[in-house]
Amino acid sequence: MADSDFIELGAEQGDDARAAELRRIKALATLVLAACLATLIVAKFLQERYPAFGFVAAFAEAAAIGGLADWYAVVALFRRPLGLPIPHTAIIQKNQHRIADKLGEFIETHFLSASPVEAKLREVDFASFIADWLRDRKRSSDLARFVLRLLPEALNAAESSGLKTYLARRIASQINAINLAPLAAGTLRSFIKERRHQGLLDDLLLALHETLNRPDTMTAMREKIRDELPTLLKLYRADKFLLKKIAASATSFLDDVRADPDHPFRGEFDRALLSLADRLTTEPVYAARLDDLKRDFLARPELADLAGRIWSNVQAFIEANARGDLDVLRHHLTNMFVEAGSQLADDTDMRAEINGGIVVVLRSFIADQKSGVTRFIADQVKAWDMGQLIKLIEINIGRDLQYIRFNGTLIGGLAGLALYTLEVVIRAL
Repeated sequence: MADSDFIELGAEQGDDARAAELRRIKALATLVLAACLATLIVAKFLQERYPAFGFVAAFAEAAAIGGLADWYAVVALFRRPLGLPIPHTAIIQKNQHRIADKLGEFIETHFLSASPVEAKLREVDFASFIADWLRDRKRSSDLARFVLRLLPEALNAAESSGLKTYLARRIASQINAINLAPLAAGTLRSFIKERRHQGLLDDLLLALHETLNRPDTMTAMREKIRDELPTLLKLYRADKFLLKKIAASATSFLDDVRADPDHPFRGEFDRALLSLADRLTTEPVYAARLDDLKRDFLARPELADLAGRIWSNVQAFIEANARGDLDVLRHHLTNMFVEAGSQLADDTDMRAEINGGIVVVLRSFIADQKSGVTRFIADQVKAWDMGQLIKLIEINIGRDLQYIRFNGTLIGGLAGLALYTLEVVIRAL
């Protein structure tokens, strides 16, 4: 048997017990009323022989009247006494719609107004609940699996809805709007300030050194020198001598620059790069050239093909993870969620900000929707089966209402006894 079945069974058993208790109290109240009437008859019969029974009769008479009056009042609250069409009876049934509207208004005014709602919301630590939830690795793993199941559908929706094309256009538009000249100048100055350009220079010098000493480079340079020399010098193989001198001098120069961090050539290299950085920000022609290069680069069909291949690869990778063929994304997402929960648990300020934001959102949501809640409650109450509702009310509070009959009987009897005693005293004076 399910838990809900046990709950319903327990509720039915509780209602049966309360209904039995209500029947017992009703019967007892009726017996008390009948006892008062019987006492009244006996006391009236004996009053002529024994005047003291007048006090008993007065008490019993007033008690019977009080019991009957309270019986009428209790019954009239729910139904017509004895089925008679007496005005102002069956109060709950006749006023069902008005009670429904007033109940909805009462809840909106006293329970859903801004102040109590905000006060109650601020008692709840939503952020701590989120942090504790995320720190549970199983829950974070389930969340990661849920996110992965949604991602392929989200990507397909983005592609079919044109969102992919829109995003590509927006990205291209944003890139086109970037002014590369100051960005390049700032990057170049930062590069020089951190001395990273000297490493680039060393790599260039090494590449020149290796290129210069390659046999094919030497052959090409010798042929170029032979073409430029007069015929007489060619006969004496001056091209070979000049090539050796040029290669040796260039190699020696490159080695000197590489070996000496303070070589003058390095200073010239610094000044050249700084001058280029200044020109990028001061001379429009340089900015225009950079913009042309940017536009040419973005217009290359290879770039579009590369973006398409990247999108397809990412989509295939996500789909493989969503199917369970790969476990990489789920593992990383799980770790990310767990780490986020741990950081949130340790960050008091962040939790306070999250709680404040949630309170603002929920407060605004409740303020916008509370009129709908009022209508919903009113409509539900109006749709209730009043017979079942009255039965439910009687079962739950009818026992207390029956005690009103006992109280009415007692108080009525005491009041009648007091009035009769006063009457006797006045007559005796």
